[in-house]
Amino acid sequence: MARITGSYPDDLDLLIEGAVEAGVFGGKSDALREFVREYFEDHENERIAAAVALYERERITLGDAARLADVDRWTMRDFLREHGVELRLGLADKEDAAYEAEAATELEFDDEPADNETSDSQ
Repeated sequence: MARITGSYPDDLDLLIEGAVEAGVFGGKSDALREFVREYFEDHENERIAAAVALYERERITLGDAARLADVDRWTMRDFLREHGVELRLGLADKEDAAYEAEAATELEFDDEPADNETSDSQ
């Protein structure tokens, strides 16, 4: 888990401390995690912008960008193109390869015989 240090107004600090003392949150870290999580849930455009920026700077893969943006890979590719970001081709690591292999097993093609059709060669 990442660790950050920041500063914010004293009144906010008091409200967070009060919420912790009232049992609303288990601690300041829990409160801040919840605030950030809710922010990105409520602000889809900012969540997508963050994913695009990270992908553009080569900090994450396309799959990671899609997960962070809470969209599928095809939609993420569209977002990247809309922002003028060049797609990187190829697999980043074993996890990326496994994700691609799983996604490929879910593909359906019109030219494949249905399960109840028999082949002429039988």
